Amino acid sequence: MFKKVNTALLGLALSLGITSVQAEEAKKVDVLLIGGGIMSATLGVWLNELEPGWSMEMVERLDGVAEESSNGWNNAGTGHSALAELNYTPEDKNGNVEIPKAVEINEAFQISRQFWSWQVQQGVLKNPRSFINSTPHMSFVWGDDNIKFLKKRYEALQASPLFAGMQYSEDPAQIAKWVPLMMEGRDPNQKIAATWTPIGTDVNFGEITRQFVAHLQTTPKFDLKLSSEVQDITKNADGSWRVSYKNLKDGTKTETDAKFVFIGAGGGALHLLQKSGIPEAKEYAGFPVGGSFLVTDNPTIAEQHLAKAYGKASVGAPPMSVPHLDTRVLDGKRVILFGPFATFSTKFLKEGSYLDLLTSTTTHNIWPMTKVGIREYPLVEYLAGQLMLSDDDRFKALQEYFPNAKQSDWRLWQAGQRVQIIKRDEEQGGVLKLGTEVVSSADNTIAGLLGASPGASTAAPIMLTVLQKVFKDKVATPEWQSKLHQIVPSYGTKLNDSPEAVAKEWAYTAGILQLTPPPAIPQVTAPKATEAAKPAAEPSKPASDLAL
Repeated sequence: MFKKVNTALLGLALSLGITSVQAEEAKKVDVLLIGGGIMSATLGVWLNELEPGWSMEMVERLDGVAEESSNGWNNAGTGHSALAELNYTPEDKNGNVEIPKAVEINEAFQISRQFWSWQVQQGVLKNPRSFINSTPHMSFVWGDDNIKFLKKRYEALQASPLFAGMQYSEDPAQIAKWVPLMMEGRDPNQKIAATWTPIGTDVNFGEITRQFVAHLQTTPKFDLKLSSEVQDITKNADGSWRVSYKNLKDGTKTETDAKFVFIGAGGGALHLLQKSGIPEAKEYAGFPVGGSFLVTDNPTIAEQHLAKAYGKASVGAPPMSVPHLDTRVLDGKRVILFGPFATFSTKFLKEGSYLDLLTSTTTHNIWPMTKVGIREYPLVEYLAGQLMLSDDDRFKALQEYFPNAKQSDWRLWQAGQRVQIIKRDEEQGGVLKLGTEVVSSADNTIAGLLGASPGASTAAPIMLTVLQKVFKDKVATPEWQSKLHQIVPSYGTKLNDSPEAVAKEWAYTAGILQLTPPPAIPQVTAPKATEAAKPAAEPSKPASDLAL
């Protein structure tokens, strides 16, 4: 009797197309990382060190990790430490050069150097030359006003031991020793100036990401899901998060419940934060800006230039237009990149959708976007001008840095997309935010990273900030404190306050990472940078760049 009833019910279910009686139970993990770039990979390595027993899953929509902004060809690979980037040292209304931002950026990069050094010692990162190479950093300018600014900048930076060893010159013969290609064919009557420091670096963030993830895959509680696009993020009754994603190859759908979710999806982070429904995400909007570079892999040219030479934005142009002529080591060989030239697409990712900008716009963020658009009109004008550049225009810009360049040696390369943060502001309606910003829920069970510059260079300290924000109680434990100090010896201190500490850290990291031996640091320095360059009564506006 019961068998007949069950058979009848089964037949009814089949006739109605109900073939799945019970949905597969969601997988449960401690941490879910969305995005397979440098940020998620770095956080994964941090957590694996601190809590090796935690289970983790990484979800990436592309077929491999480090294929978006972390890919070496999609960024400039600068180890951003404010050694050359003039936009990190703005002038106040009295013409004084402010260096606190430069010191902050440099301090952050020292944490990255220590973090990578530890990973090399542990065998997580392999041959250092595969991901980091010593490359002198330079600032290069022409014109009386720019020369005056650069000299003031150089003098102001002498207040910090982090910038020890920097040299300044207005002598064409000396500058030609640093960068011969940039001087050959140059008008001998042109007034120029440059700073040069040997401790700069070129970094392949894609290689770091791949090596980090490869290591995580050797651990028993890590799972990598490629070609998988997150479609929804919802809060469970127990406080965990259910992340639903679809395999783009076979269409299968999967659900994972995570106690903590980190959204390190680059330009895709804003959409995913919005999907989560956390009120904190309503404060933000995004504006996409892309970048392209002229590139040459002619070995005769590439072997004659060893520097990342940063210029100054032209009069009337926004700081994000700062050009630089860069030595890169990509795919195992030296190349030179020049740019960036701004590009525009409504995509938030290089492999994103043209609907990204539209679908990220909500009733909450449309007003901040409008206010910023009006107030930052020079930026709009700049982008319009960049879009109208011809190949000849871009080549003329290159010749300002490399006078004898031949157009046939160079090709145009489209790099990655960046999304500038726009945040709601009570007084101004909306403001264009600089740098990166960690956005987390009130209960710290989900967090995402928005923004760009200085980006990947400071992935280690940014993820350390995430740890301190969302795992505050854990960070306070003796176990985590001990491990944090082991990984980053300078953790909790300011290197800028101690020339001895800077010298020790430089020697330690340079030795392990096979970098140029650091210069000597004077034991008697000028007053601390944070004291020597107090903001003016009306603070100057720090500058952003493309973070490419």
